[in-house]
Amino acid sequence: MIPYLIALPLIGHGLVHLSGVFAPWMRNLQGYTDTAWIFSSRITLTSVLGKGYSLVWLAASACLLLAGAGLLFRQRYWIPAAVAGSLLSLAAILPWWKAVPPGAKVGALFDLITLALLFSPCREKISQLLAFSR
Repeated sequence: MIPYLIALPLIGHGLVHLSGVFAPWMRNLQGYTDTAWIFSSRITLTSVLGKGYSLVWLAASACLLLAGAGLLFRQRYWIPAAVAGSLLSLAAILPWWKAVPPGAKVGALFDLITLALLFSPCREKISQLLAFSR
């Protein structure tokens, strides 16, 4: 039961990241704004760099989905996938902080909590509790 309580949010977070993949390519940004990138006012979400950056969103999505599936199927790779997904998620969200919808900021908090737990001294206990308890 406990693995499902963690895997489902990981999978959900991964699916929501797909909005960041498609948003730069849509006319209606659906919650996103075409606000400037944090590092330059000339780079916006729909600029060439913004569209290219959708690959970071896609990589975060893939890693988070893999982590959730790995946890459900009791695979040990779920932890590295969750760490990679959370780091990529933060790399996708933070530079576009002014352009993302409020839900993405909640996602960033989820990423920080995930990283804090998975880098904590009790990581092995978490792994045993979530993935490999019967």
